[in-house]
Amino acid sequence: MKLFGYWRSSASYRVRIALALKDLDYAYEPVNLLKGEQQSNTYLAKNPNGLVPTLITSDGAAIPQSLAIMEYLEEAYPTPSILPARPADRAHARAIAATIACEAQPFMNLRMQKYLKEERSFDKPAMDDWLNRFTGGAMAAVEKMAQQSAGAYCVGDTPTIADCCLVPQWFGAQRFGVDISAFTKLNEIYERCTKHPAFEKAHPTNQPDAA
Repeated sequence: MKLFGYWRSSASYRVRIALALKDLDYAYEPVNLLKGEQQSNTYLAKNPNGLVPTLITSDGAAIPQSLAIMEYLEEAYPTPSILPARPADRAHARAIAATIACEAQPFMNLRMQKYLKEERSFDKPAMDDWLNRFTGGAMAAVEKMAQQSAGAYCVGDTPTIADCCLVPQWFGAQRFGVDISAFTKLNEIYERCTKHPAFEKAHPTNQPDAA
C-alpha cells in the first residue's frame, strides 16, 4: 500500500494512526499542501478532490477521504479491529469520528483558513471567533458523546476510529488556539493516547516530510 499525505494534515494523521494500530506496512508519499502539490494533474488523477490523504491499496485501487480509508482498512484487515464489538458501540464510535471529521475539522483546515484570511479579510479576532464557534462547538458535542461511552479511550478500553480522529483534532485545536480547556474527558483520553506506541508513531513530527 501507499499513503499520499502531508505531515501536519489532520486527515492524514487519522489514517496513519489506524495503519499503526493495525501494524500495517505501507510506503509514504508526501504531498506538500503549502506548495500546492495536491492540485497537480498527476495527483488529481488519484484524488479528484485535491485533498489528502489518498490510499493506494495493494491491488492498485485509489481511495480518498480518511473515513473511507479507515473503513476500508477495517474491512480488508479486520484484526486488530478499530471498531468496538457491539453494534451500538460501533455506531457510537463512528458517530464521534464523523462529528470530528465533518463538523469540527473542516472549519480549521488549510483551505478554509486560506479563504477566510485572503478572500474574506478575517483578522485574528475574527478567525478566533470562527474557530471557537464552529470547531469548538463541535468538540463540545464530542466531549458529551465521549462522556457517555469512554473507558480508557473514547468508546471503551481499546482505541477505535473515534480516537484516530480525536487525537489529530486535539493536536490541531492546540495549534490554532481553539479553547479546549473545558473538555476534560477528551483531554484525559488524548493524554492517554499520546503514550500509546501507535499514536506516537503516527505523530506529525515523526513523519519524513515534517518541517
